[in-house]
Amino acid sequence: MSVERVRGKDLIGKVLISEETGKKFGVIGDIDYITESGELINIAITDTTSHVSNMNLQQDDKNRLLVPFSAVKSVGDFVIVSERDIV
Repeated sequence: MSVERVRGKDLIGKVLISEETGKKFGVIGDIDYITESGELINIAITDTTSHVSNMNLQQDDKNRLLVPFSAVKSVGDFVIVSERDIV
């Protein structure tokens, strides 16, 4: 079984979807990472939906909602995240 590598810049513009409910969170606008190690920290969401606006997520300096990258479960046509890992 081969694993396809995905570049961080390829995630920008993909739709973020909840693993549990299938509801749309919004669109990935940017990714925060630690320059020295390359560790991915947060996904900044644009075009947010009402579903995600009720989740009390952190915001960045541009008022975009942040989802911890550790909540990402899979990447394909969409990026699937676990709501349990966010809150």
